Amino acid sequence: MSKEIIKISGITKFYKVGNQVVKALNGVDITIHQNEYVAIMGPSGSGKSTMMNILGCLDSPTGGSYILNGTDVSKMEDSELAEVRNKEIGFIFQSFNLLPRYSALDNVALPLIYSGIGKDERDRRALETLESVDLSDRVHHKPNELSGGQRQRVAVARALINKPSIILADEPTGNLDSKTSIDIMKLFSKIHNNGNTVIVVTHEEDIAKHARRIIRLRDGLIESDSYNDNPVTYN
Repeated sequence: MSKEIIKISGITKFYKVGNQVVKALNGVDITIHQNEYVAIMGPSGSGKSTMMNILGCLDSPTGGSYILNGTDVSKMEDSELAEVRNKEIGFIFQSFNLLPRYSALDNVALPLIYSGIGKDERDRRALETLESVDLSDRVHHKPNELSGGQRQRVAVARALINKPSIILADEPTGNLDSKTSIDIMKLFSKIHNNGNTVIVVTHEEDIAKHARRIIRLRDGLIESDSYNDNPVTYN
């Protein structure tokens, strides 16, 4: 078995809403190994968005431990978490989150600025990464000059640029039509086959079926965690 890349133990996340305490996560244990392809599913209110925020170091748990690539990140301050996020995690969001005034190249290169890499090297790596998602002909286009699928490909390239340990995607096909969704899921399969650990948070069964493992949450607890023997694959 490949090395553990994520190990969360007894993770809780409680929110106070008025006089009530909402238990978004209530003692969750998950271990994910390098180069796994995992889907996290659950209905609204199940805790999957909270889980994504904790896995992505966007939020800290109320209790429990989170070991990411050998480092305990559960007690880190915001500034430390930001550094871990930039180095270890590539995010892909439903709404793309591209800067509208920046070209595809500049959007993809953006994470490298925070890593202190010079402009020539940033542009070289961004171009190379855009080529890997079949967008070499759209390098200088701005988001409003791209289709939804092309914008998501730019977002995927941006997620890959720092060669992160984990690709974390939140409803990555939520704003796309069926054909474009298939194109993006083909790209995810390619990323996984290249050795990345891929985690997709989704409520769509047909998207989850691309993963090799499906974790289902309900009411802040793991309802099931099983391997998918017949994942959707592409040549």
